[in-house]
Amino acid sequence: MTAHPTATDHAQASLLLLDTHQVSALLQPQDVLRAVHEAFTLHSQRAGRVFPVVREALPTGGVFGIKSGDVPAQGLLGFKAAGFWPANRAQGGEPHQATVLLIDPATGRPLCMLDGNAITTERTGAAGALGLQQLARPDSARLCLFGTGVQARVQLRFALRVLPQLTSVRYLTHDGRQRPDFEAQFKDLCEVIHRTDANAAVAESDVLITATPGGGALFDAAAVRPGTHINAVGTDTRGKRELPEGLLKRVRVFVDDTAQARSLGEAQWAAPDLPCTELGDVLTGQAPVVPRGAQDITVFDMTGLALQDLTVARMLHTQALARGLGTAIAWPW
Repeated sequence: MTAHPTATDHAQASLLLLDTHQVSALLQPQDVLRAVHEAFTLHSQRAGRVFPVVREALPTGGVFGIKSGDVPAQGLLGFKAAGFWPANRAQGGEPHQATVLLIDPATGRPLCMLDGNAITTERTGAAGALGLQQLARPDSARLCLFGTGVQARVQLRFALRVLPQLTSVRYLTHDGRQRPDFEAQFKDLCEVIHRTDANAAVAESDVLITATPGGGALFDAAAVRPGTHINAVGTDTRGKRELPEGLLKRVRVFVDDTAQARSLGEAQWAAPDLPCTELGDVLTGQAPVVPRGAQDITVFDMTGLALQDLTVARMLHTQALARGLGTAIAWPW
């Protein structure tokens, strides 16, 4: 017999809050990789649902979005409210802002509210790592990175975990200036070289990672050598782009979600019938990857899945409860 909540249960219900410090302390790369792998698997098996994305510009100059979804068989339901407020920089604040809320699907009451910035950063880094594992050449030794911000750094950190032959990184900045703090963070892990010629840096690299605000094409299509793999991270909104015109039609394109990529990702700039393979289908074997030919160029168009946020948030919620972390506040219903 199923036990039903009593009036006392309703009155004593609580909501667990996990702030940025608690979330960051709990996030471990291997745990995040497992949770994100599960999210891709659930999406491939259609055991998890991804609801339509909200992504809208605001009169304040910011961009506000909601990514939500559920896994009915696991009782997992929730959303991430997130966006980008560039004016925050002038106040010494982080322009990316995100909050994740886990909800009890049986009652609709909130279970756990988490600071979503670190979750977004880490789960996106883990998604990029899974793309590299499946699509990049295992002997990839030289990487070209566009950007040096929070997302660029986590992408590189995960890349160094999953590409054992990676020894050299060329990086480019939007203003052409060197970033000593970025170099210092990675100098003991790989060779770090600042470049200003984007096409030259692309041409001498095995892997490209674009992690910028998506203000326009970062290099010429002709600069991409056969055998290159590209993780395109920054294009997640209508009108954004990082990759050059004409590139996608001559490469093998992989996405996290086909409809989302065609609406918000690099695929928005391609023909509607552009063949796309979802990475989750590669991970589950539903779409076996044809062995990479010497001339093949692959692109992983990353727009981010709500299920990634939810599986990571659930992992954090479970760990926090087990360790007695977080702040519980009364939330009667």
